[in-house]
Amino acid sequence: VDNQPSHFTLSGYFDVGLLKYLCFVLLLCLYLLIVGANLLLILVICVNRTLHEPMYLFLLSLFVNELYGSSGLFPLLLVQVLSDSHTVSAPLCFLQIFSLHCYGAVEYVSLAVMSYDRYLAICHPLRYGAWMSCGTIGALIAAAWLYGVTVCVVMVALSSSLRLCGNVIHKVYCDNFSVVKLACADITAVNIHGIATILISLGAPLAFIFYTYFKILAVCVAGSRQTRQKAVSTCAPHLTSVLHFTSAAMFELLQGRFDMTGTPLPLRVVLSLYWFTCQPLLNPLVYGLSLSKIRLKCTGLISVPINFRSLL
Repeated sequence: VDNQPSHFTLSGYFDVGLLKYLCFVLLLCLYLLIVGANLLLILVICVNRTLHEPMYLFLLSLFVNELYGSSGLFPLLLVQVLSDSHTVSAPLCFLQIFSLHCYGAVEYVSLAVMSYDRYLAICHPLRYGAWMSCGTIGALIAAAWLYGVTVCVVMVALSSSLRLCGNVIHKVYCDNFSVVKLACADITAVNIHGIATILISLGAPLAFIFYTYFKILAVCVAGSRQTRQKAVSTCAPHLTSVLHFTSAAMFELLQGRFDMTGTPLPLRVVLSLYWFTCQPLLNPLVYGLSLSKIRLKCTGLISVPINFRSLL
């Protein structure tokens, strides 16, 4: 393409000498931990029919998204840590942009869907079974993924068609806004789409989540002690995930749009990776430890090999 460089240079990397091998090992261990934790919970939910309930099926979709988002970041990150050139081809760069932004969009819509599920379960328990049918569950999960894919296809199509006057991205991964800032042509359409995407992907789900929690809080205040205990046990991990992801997303937005050159480069690198690394690690820990059904099933699954050996 005439108006697009064949490759991009990721300038967020800096020379650490032989420490790059230590960084590689640490990042690899983090990636394996994320993959292992999410795969364990996906397996637990899939093989246990008692967990084939709306809340756990929504969690299943969330854990799949964590795997997807991590895989969009870590493989290229690990290669770049050991590389000396820190360049990435344009198609691979835009593929990473699609993967990471799709992960963020699906995550927020999924969290909004989960808050709707908790709202129905606590505020309308008698009609919950009828309203949250298998068809509804499938439609909500499909809508979250379809929205993420659609909005990111449009975003990448707009960004990749821009005429660029540079190829240096000041991060350790490919980011859409960093590419847009390299444009030397009119970016009005891209900016409008970007603002609309932020409002729909971040603002709308957050507003809906706060609305459902306001309703849940009202029921808890007027309800019994059992109702309050149920709300706390099922909503606390979800609220923790929402607040953590929102704070990380806000920082990522601010960092991309304001001058951060006064901040030390290593700190900027760590903070830029925070959004894509801590959420996939936090969610399995929060839900795995907080929800008793998942915790007991995980314990049983891990102890299965020991039971087989005892039988032999």
